[in-house]
Amino acid sequence: MKPVKVGICGLGTVGSGSFNILQENAEEIARRVGRSIVVEQVGARRDNDACDTTGVNVTRDIFDVVNNPEIDIVIELIGGTSVAKELVLKAIENGKHVVTANKALIAECGNELFAKAQEKGVMVAFEAAVAGGIPIIKSLREGLSANRVQSLAGIINGTGNFILSEMSEKKRNFDDVLAEAQALGYAEADPTFDVEGIDAAHKLTILASIAFGIPLQFEKTYTEGISQITSEDVAFADDLGYAIKHLGIAKRTDAGIELRVHPTLISYKQLLANVNGVMNAVMVQGDAVGPTLSYGAGAGALPTGSSVIADVIDVARAISSSHESRVPYLGFHADTLSDDAILPVEEVECGFFLNLTIKDRAGVLANITQILSTNDISIESIIQREREGSDSVPLVVMTHDVKEQNMNLAIAAIEALPDVVGKIQRIRVEHLA
Repeated sequence: MKPVKVGICGLGTVGSGSFNILQENAEEIARRVGRSIVVEQVGARRDNDACDTTGVNVTRDIFDVVNNPEIDIVIELIGGTSVAKELVLKAIENGKHVVTANKALIAECGNELFAKAQEKGVMVAFEAAVAGGIPIIKSLREGLSANRVQSLAGIINGTGNFILSEMSEKKRNFDDVLAEAQALGYAEADPTFDVEGIDAAHKLTILASIAFGIPLQFEKTYTEGISQITSEDVAFADDLGYAIKHLGIAKRTDAGIELRVHPTLISYKQLLANVNGVMNAVMVQGDAVGPTLSYGAGAGALPTGSSVIADVIDVARAISSSHESRVPYLGFHADTLSDDAILPVEEVECGFFLNLTIKDRAGVLANITQILSTNDISIESIIQREREGSDSVPLVVMTHDVKEQNMNLAIAAIEALPDVVGKIQRIRVEHLA
C-alpha cells in the first residue's frame, strides 16, 4: 500500500519530538498501521537542532503544508488560537485530516472545527492536547465508552503541581519555587496560563465534553489559580492530613454539570494527593468500572510527541473507512450532545478550609462559629496556634460540605468582625471516590 504522508507545522519542543518518533520508530509504526507513514513536509520558522530534517522538504510558510496536495494528515503544533485556527480550517477545507496538541484551540474553537470537519468528512484528533503522554482522551472516548461517567478529577498542569509539591516537600514559598520553575523551563516568563489555571481549564473543558457528551464550553469553566497559596496554608493542610493540589474537577449532578479548576485539599489517603513534581494524573469515576487512575508525564518532547504520533497512527488506520464508522470527535455523535446546564460555582457543594487571623480575645471563636451555624455550615475541625510576640493568632477551620453561596455569606460576615484581621484564605476540600 502507498505510504500515508504527513506534514508537520511547528518544529518546537513537541514538533521535534513528534518528528523524531516518526523517524526512529518508522518500522514499528508501519507494522502497526500496515503501511508506512512518512514526513512529506515540515513548516517551521526556524530549524531545530533536536531533529535532523536532512532530505525533508522544509518550508518557512506553514500554509505551504496545508496546501500541499501530497499530504494526507496535517500535524498542527504551532499553538495559539488565531493563526492555528486559520491553518486548521484551511487544512480541513482542503480535505486533510488534522492532528493537534493545541488545547486552547480545541477548548475554545473545537465546536466550530468539528462541525467543519464533519461537513468535509475528515478527522480531527487531539490526544496530545491533554496530559501530555497519558492517553486519557482515548481512555474516556473509547476504553470507558460503556460507562456513564459520574465524575473526573485531575492534576493536569505540571507547572502548578511542581510548585505545590516543592512548597509541601521543602517548605518553600510560592515566589521562590515559581522562579525555579521558570529557570528549569517548566514555567514561561509569563506564567499566568499555568499558575492561574487557564491551561488546566482548557484541558478540563475537553475532558468534560468527552466524559459527559456536552459541547465544549470553556467560557463556563470556573477558574482559580494557585498564586495566593501560602506556606502556612500548606503546613496547616499537612497537619490535617491533606495535600493542596491544583485540580480540574468535573461532576455530573442532578442540577447540572460542575466544571471547575481551583486549589483543592485532598486527603493523603487518595492516590492523587501523592502525585508530585511535574507529573499528571486523572481519576475517572464510571458507573460500571468504578474509579480509574491514569498517571504519567504531562509534558515534554517525547511524552507529548508519543500522543501526537498515536493519533497519526489512528488516523492512518481509519483513513479509508467511511466517516460514519469512525469514532466521533468528542466520543458522542454531534446530534446527540446534551444541553445539560453548567452549574455556576455558587451552586457547587464541597467542604472548605478557612485560614484566618484573629485577635487573641475571649468570645472571638464563639462569634465565628455562630456565623457559620447561621449559614448552615457544620464544622469538621478547628486548629488554633499561638504566635509569639503578637496578640493575633492563626485559626484554621475545616467544614463539612456546604453550598458555596452559603460560604460566601459566612466569609463576608466573619471578615466584618472587628477581631478578624485581614482577609480569609478559603480553599475547597474534595473527598474523592
